Amino acid sequence: METPWSAPVTEMLRAGAETDLTSFDRGGKHGFDGDKALGKAYMRERGRHLAELQEKLYAAGRSGESRSVLLVIQGMDTAGKGGIARHVLGMVDPQGVTVSSFGVPTEEERAHHYLWRIEQRLPRPGRIGVFDRSHYEDVLVVRVHDLVPRDVWEPRYEEINAWEQEVVASGTTIVKCALLVSKDEQLNRLADRLHRPDKYWKYSTSDLDERAHWDDYQQAYQAMLTRTSTDHAPWYTIPANRKWFARLAVTELLIDALERLDLEWPEPDFDLAHERARIERLRLTGG
Repeated sequence: METPWSAPVTEMLRAGAETDLTSFDRGGKHGFDGDKALGKAYMRERGRHLAELQEKLYAAGRSGESRSVLLVIQGMDTAGKGGIARHVLGMVDPQGVTVSSFGVPTEEERAHHYLWRIEQRLPRPGRIGVFDRSHYEDVLVVRVHDLVPRDVWEPRYEEINAWEQEVVASGTTIVKCALLVSKDEQLNRLADRLHRPDKYWKYSTSDLDERAHWDDYQQAYQAMLTRTSTDHAPWYTIPANRKWFARLAVTELLIDALERLDLEWPEPDFDLAHERARIERLRLTGG
């Protein structure tokens, strides 16, 4: 299928100095020339390519390579973070994927530096790690709710940049996606959860309380994008009002990251001709 993208997704969605959340089109299809039906069909096709790339990464890890990929997903409630894990990573072999969700720190986690619990969940060689929320909670929720003084959270932007640079240098490619849903769409999704029994479990009475801080969160997200979108770990701003588009966009970003690794199937660590001959002998003897 011919690509329906007008330009590479990494160019269309990368956050930069000009990114302004007050004017960002959260219902847009930034560079995608097609409707929902085309988007879903194209995602199925691209999913097959993603699965092959993921298997190459896993095989490389099993053969001693140290490289891995970390997908960081940040977004407000209802932005579709869980859907990315199910619908995007659901297209690849689950044994090569680890999903971690970071909520309120445990007592043990609070006893350590805020990045300690994050480091425990970094993907092993050959794996794709998914962070459903991440270390950025410590410059988002912490900032919005004044959980620590400003002089504590303010230096974290540069600290995170330096830490991510070390992670990248160790062989992990970081793909950071900010799922951006509009305020009206968020309310519609929260209301939908109260009209569907299969969605009741997703609803929390604190969701509307958190929504009351919408403007503060937008400022915190703007600072996060402005101050931590770096060359070694850029942010991508994903319009999330159309779930199918957000999932397709993340699929494309993962494919790009894996293609840049220029992966090859590992060479056999055994005598290929000898093993083929052994199998042929067994066929002839009925063994």
